[in-house]
Amino acid sequence: MTLMEDAKNGIITPLIKAVAESEGIDAETVRSCVAKGLITIPKNIVGRSRPMGIGKYMSTKVNANIGTSRDYVNIDMEVEKAKVAEASGADTLMDLSTGGDLDLIRQRIMDSVNMPLGTVPIYQAAASHKVVVDMTSDDMFNAVRKHATDGVDFVTIHSGVNLHALERLRKSDRIMNVVSRGGAFTIAWMIHNGEENPFYREYDYLLEIAREYDMTISLGDGMRSGCIHDSSDRPMFTEFVTLGELVKQARSVDVQTFVEGPGHLPVDEIELSVRSMKELCDGAPLYFLGPLVTDIAPGYDHITGAIGGTVAGMYGVDFLCMTTPSEHLALPTADDIREGATITKIAAHAADLVKDGQRERARARDIEMAKARRDLDWEAQYRLAIDGKRAREIRENRITSSDACSMCGELCAMKIVKDALGDNGK
Repeated sequence: MTLMEDAKNGIITPLIKAVAESEGIDAETVRSCVAKGLITIPKNIVGRSRPMGIGKYMSTKVNANIGTSRDYVNIDMEVEKAKVAEASGADTLMDLSTGGDLDLIRQRIMDSVNMPLGTVPIYQAAASHKVVVDMTSDDMFNAVRKHATDGVDFVTIHSGVNLHALERLRKSDRIMNVVSRGGAFTIAWMIHNGEENPFYREYDYLLEIAREYDMTISLGDGMRSGCIHDSSDRPMFTEFVTLGELVKQARSVDVQTFVEGPGHLPVDEIELSVRSMKELCDGAPLYFLGPLVTDIAPGYDHITGAIGGTVAGMYGVDFLCMTTPSEHLALPTADDIREGATITKIAAHAADLVKDGQRERARARDIEMAKARRDLDWEAQYRLAIDGKRAREIRENRITSSDACSMCGELCAMKIVKDALGDNGK
């Protein structure tokens, strides 16, 4: 049986127990939410990753994207990026490789970390052809099955990109049309072959494969907005409606899902997207790339994405896909992955400070930090910091004779007031 089927039958499995313990939440609450599809625990039955929950009452999770391109293939570098992402606090990893021996790359990455791994099988389906549109529907489903048998925990599938969505796209005034690579592959394939998207037309078959391996389906946002001008338009919402129907269909056969969301949104439209998707998709966990809140910050899109991610998390997004300083510019380095993961982890924590199920736990850490700062307890501050190593390096490389920081020294506000108020500082 799948995890969702067990949960529907009232069974609290070891996976559910482990997630409940890690989140500090009652196991029955987790079971109930898994049964309803409100919490997803991506864990392939033949995989080796640690259990991790995404969704209602869970802490906001962070995904890191790595992978080769056809222009640059270096497996050792991708393995290093995977390890850096895990060490920097990412909760899951996606291998988006498009160049080189994709089976070997995926296996090497899976062997290097203990995080749930996601992939986009259509990339492999297209890899054996010079032209994307020459792949067949068999290529697409064979790639899904191969990834499932290899132990991949979740796969992004753009089943919501169908002929109806294509018609809405043709009638739109978008500047950037389709920026999702998987969405673009699908659009080009449908136009060239004059056929419906196989992952939509044969969605039942896709669910059969997913159910066999208890592999989670991440319903991809192929029509997501790629710039501020294109945000919150008809193609995007058309896909939302379809994704909600696909979520319901997956739940009926006990396959877990989460739903991917927009890439570029102005701040005042984030709430609209989140609340609309939650409503249309019956509360399924939401996975957003960013969203990036402006188009004019290349080199800093890990920050524009973190701004959007914090706001999205506040309104109910459960899972943030990090961006790096290389977004829109180049293949990221290991340092880019480290910075992107850290910045997005900050955004996730900021969202948890206001989220049901996590508010008290998240704020307890901030309270500890406040007390450590009050007491000038630097070791405690390093321990509590999201990136304690960097905090230590900054302080210790800027010498001061005071036990305060070198910005204030003996003029530290907390020292002055504590001395004035007495030993208790009250």
